Amino acid sequence: MDRNTYLSWREAKFRESPASVNELIVEVKNPEALTQSEFDAIRARILRANMAIYASPVPDIDMRCFGRQFGLENLDANWLAGEDGVSRIAVSESGQGYIPYTDKPIKWHTDGYYNPIDRKIRAMLLHCVQDAEIGGENRLMDHEILYCLLRDGNPQYIRALSEPDAMTIPERMGEDGVARAEETGPVFSFDPDGHLHMRYTARTRSIRWKQDAVTLEAVAAIEALLSAPSRHVFQAKLEPGMGIVCNNVLHDRSGFSGNSRLLYRARYYDRIK
Repeated sequence: MDRNTYLSWREAKFRESPASVNELIVEVKNPEALTQSEFDAIRARILRANMAIYASPVPDIDMRCFGRQFGLENLDANWLAGEDGVSRIAVSESGQGYIPYTDKPIKWHTDGYYNPIDRKIRAMLLHCVQDAEIGGENRLMDHEILYCLLRDGNPQYIRALSEPDAMTIPERMGEDGVARAEETGPVFSFDPDGHLHMRYTARTRSIRWKQDAVTLEAVAAIEALLSAPSRHVFQAKLEPGMGIVCNNVLHDRSGFSGNSRLLYRARYYDRIK
């Protein structure tokens, strides 16, 4: 992105950025059958911040039906998802100890950071069926805002994190050998339609960063931005009937107590239309 295009885009991003999480929330009657005004309200927030939060009286929905209203069709049916490609995120032994299926906190990340480049996760839906007794909040940040903050601080960080060998996720071994191949790729990339994609995790295990000074400084800069108080970081605890619609923004999850928490998660190769 050339400097003039960037400055124009940046100005619009910061001008439209919500001032509080309340600006992201839309009340809806039925997520599976949005009215035109409900759809328009959600879409307007996604255009501003790449995300929206809806609140409804319906605790259990068909995620695929909901997603189709936003042009989302191509699900990333990961190996722990159900037959419909939707994951049930709950404390479960069947999750084989993977952090989303425990009550432990999850660090900042974008979904599918371990996917190959031809299976980018561009959109994600979360829907709360049952919240935790204590904890289980999410923090959210528009990845495009983070890009701007990094670029403003040092454009070299963006160049380093856009290199094809910036971040490597080692292979995952299963009982029968390699269950997921090693994946190396950039943190930042642009899709053919010009939209920014971010691939990131703040975890320190099962990840290798390119070992050059600028890349490591850039990673430290991301960590500093995500840990500092910021008006661009929004916190929300989803209650039954609430959900998040987003273009795979940065997010985390606090730890929680009580094993009744249940969320549905759908991840898509499509971007919200």
